[in-house]
Amino acid sequence: MQIQQQVILAPYTTFHVGGPADYFVVAENLDDIKDAVAWAKKQAVPYFLLGTGANILVSDKGYRGLVIKNEAKLYEFNGNLLTAQSGATIADLITLCKEQNLSGLEDFAGIVSTVGGALWQNLHFLSSDRSKTVYIADIVDSASMLFENGTTDVVQKDYFQFGYDQSILHTKKDIVLSATFRLSSKDADAIQQTIDADIKWRQEKHPKDAPHCSAGSIFKKIEGKGAGRLIEQVGLKGKIIGGAQISPVHANFIVNLGNAKARDVVDLIHLVTQTIREKLGLEMHPEISFVGEF
Repeated sequence: MQIQQQVILAPYTTFHVGGPADYFVVAENLDDIKDAVAWAKKQAVPYFLLGTGANILVSDKGYRGLVIKNEAKLYEFNGNLLTAQSGATIADLITLCKEQNLSGLEDFAGIVSTVGGALWQNLHFLSSDRSKTVYIADIVDSASMLFENGTTDVVQKDYFQFGYDQSILHTKKDIVLSATFRLSSKDADAIQQTIDADIKWRQEKHPKDAPHCSAGSIFKKIEGKGAGRLIEQVGLKGKIIGGAQISPVHANFIVNLGNAKARDVVDLIHLVTQTIREKLGLEMHPEISFVGEF
């Protein structure tokens, strides 16, 4: 395990913004994760587990502590159960499941996330017929955890207290080491049809190259109302501050035009929340996480 210092975090995020971490380490396996957490505790510095870098905004000032880049990706199938380490990407697992004729993950095709991130936020998307929301919680069976006190154990799904964009991990420092998903049998061609339909839907609805210039959706729905529609309603679609823009394609995305700073994104978020509060009397809540000093 090699601890680096003053590593710029922007290249490790889908937003491509963010300053330096005081300390940075790549965890290639679960023991590396445990060792890195133990090191941070010994040094009395904060620590943050980084997956794909989606759904987060890293401060221009960076992170005063240890960032652990999670590359623990091993997996195994046992009948209709898939156990994958928390650094495995959902995209890779979808492909592996299709090869095994196992269904359950394909509804998340096109979403940039690791297993750990998926459980942290209760990853969700519309079902293939667009009639309901599908959650990762629907297929979670159990998970192996590293608890804040340094112990490890296996927990069942109920432990996570899953909600919309929510899990108990938002309020605890516990870390997902691996998760087991309960899948169902399905023909690979049918799985591929869902994958193709979801990716096509995203290409049509979302900004071009969104996984490489944004953090995904910025705001949560309000009382079932789509945040993008509300932002468009108050006239902010396409608004630019610095190098960041409220996407003219989908207003719940803020995109990096090439030289954005975290401050630009935060200023747009504040503009949206203030404008919608004043004009519509509604309170917007970000669904992304803010990492570092703001």
